Amino acid sequence: MRHGEVHNPDGLLYGRLPGYHLSELGRKMAERVAEHLAPRDITQVIASPLERAQETATPIAKAHGLDLGTDARLIEADNVFQGKTFGVGDGALRNPDNWKHLVNPFRPSWGEPYVDQVVRMMGALNAAKDAARGHEAVLVSHQLPIWIVRSYVERRRLWHDPRKRQCTLASLTSFTYLGDKIVSVGYSEPAIDLVPAHLRAGAKPQKGAEVQGKAFGA
Repeated sequence: MRHGEVHNPDGLLYGRLPGYHLSELGRKMAERVAEHLAPRDITQVIASPLERAQETATPIAKAHGLDLGTDARLIEADNVFQGKTFGVGDGALRNPDNWKHLVNPFRPSWGEPYVDQVVRMMGALNAAKDAARGHEAVLVSHQLPIWIVRSYVERRRLWHDPRKRQCTLASLTSFTYLGDKIVSVGYSEPAIDLVPAHLRAGAKPQKGAEVQGKAFGA
């Protein structure tokens, strides 16, 4: 699961920075997904250590009477632009100081290698599979690591256009195992009616400093 909407009035790419919590809308998203998952046979709820993921996972764990676990492998991807604005119309791509970080979109040169994200996310998935064998587990993570591990499982290239990720706020990307092998991948959006239109999958980026979602709610 991807976390819910974050309170980010300055439009920063917050990455792994502490102190970024769910907005009121984000909390509603988390509650909605908890209600959606209430009938499921969930025996493990595990989240990234970042506040937004922990807060998203909490109502799910509570609904199932479970303690919330933490797995650092679910954390957001590292990014050199963390703590800065980096969106449409803010001049980031015209700043020469940033160019050295943009030379290789295949690795990528601006952050944690895609391959490293696959390794840690697959490790987290397999650990949860073992802990919940015969049942279900919910892992709460972040858009880029979720999309990268899904791309790996579905045998797509890892480099991609971020605007085309299918991983909306509070969405569920589901991996079904048969024994120790992933046999299917699913995707659903239980809280889509709560997601602002400009933050939905496939939405066109918006210009202007007043667009709070320009850091993509990562």
